[in-house]
Amino acid sequence: MFEIQFLGTSASAPTVQRGLSSAVVMFGAERFLVDCGEGTQRQILRSGLGFRRLNKILLTHRHLDHILGLGGLASTFGRWEAMEAMEIYGSPDTLRRVRDLMKVAFNPHWEPDARIALVPLEEGVCFENDKMTVEAFRVEHRQTPCFGFLFQQKAQRKFLVEKAEALGIPFGPVRRDLVRGQAVTLDSGRVVQPEEVLGEASAAKVCFVSDVSRTGPLHRMARAADLLVIEGTYLERDRALARQHGHITVAAAAKLARKAAARHLVLHHVGRRYAVREILEEARSHFPEAIVVGDLDYVAVKTGQPLTWERWAERRKRVREAARATDAPPPDQLQTVEPARPAS
Repeated sequence: MFEIQFLGTSASAPTVQRGLSSAVVMFGAERFLVDCGEGTQRQILRSGLGFRRLNKILLTHRHLDHILGLGGLASTFGRWEAMEAMEIYGSPDTLRRVRDLMKVAFNPHWEPDARIALVPLEEGVCFENDKMTVEAFRVEHRQTPCFGFLFQQKAQRKFLVEKAEALGIPFGPVRRDLVRGQAVTLDSGRVVQPEEVLGEASAAKVCFVSDVSRTGPLHRMARAADLLVIEGTYLERDRALARQHGHITVAAAAKLARKAAARHLVLHHVGRRYAVREILEEARSHFPEAIVVGDLDYVAVKTGQPLTWERWAERRKRVREAARATDAPPPDQLQTVEPARPAS
């Protein structure tokens, strides 16, 4: 299951309600910070996530509203003993600007080292473990080297307990081998093939895009994604303005989700000139399964299950009610509160 905690959701400049671009994508023990706009480290604390294991930062591009928070975050990281290393991924062009930011944050002679590494990003898989991959792909945006990211779970087949029990398959190594795709021989001499006790293969997929000038071939990357995350900066009535500034419209984003046969659409990088209602109306006229997220909103997606979406205000209210019920003072900050998690 993929989980995303949105930290900043405003386009270009902050508003009273929205900070600058940043989100944490989670899968199991892995955490990826996608972009790091100004104020990101404070949003991390407000979200309850904390800094532990937040050691991989994926940058979509070099524009300041997506990277300006790196200096402060790296400075905090330098004092955070629980973190051993930080890897910052971006295009060579983006990393040159990051290097300049670090020289301002630390000293004019700062260079990457084992603690803070700058990793040049190219198209293709940039992270992989035994359960998932992260793939970077090119995105067009104002003649600036820009990437989107495809988070994919490696295909898994559910173990069908009822069928296993009907076949008399004991607990232990025999079941483990079947899950691994190996045939087993029971004490009775019967050979059981994995296909007899495993369901259809399933794998969650999240396509994460920020600023983009045209959708072009993006439908291939987003094909059958459980979740497409993409900008919602301009409405169709301002299409000329969107083109001038190198962005797509909400209608184009929704049409992309429809063309890619995505299951859900999440709009972030929200244009401050519009009401959320307007954005939703335009998106849902082309793709009904669309939402607009705000700062600190949480979403989770698992193949074959509906999208989980939790608004920050709703969770904050529950936390305060729980505190009153236990006669504890309501917390002014929620950095010690773990974000709610749906059952996996």
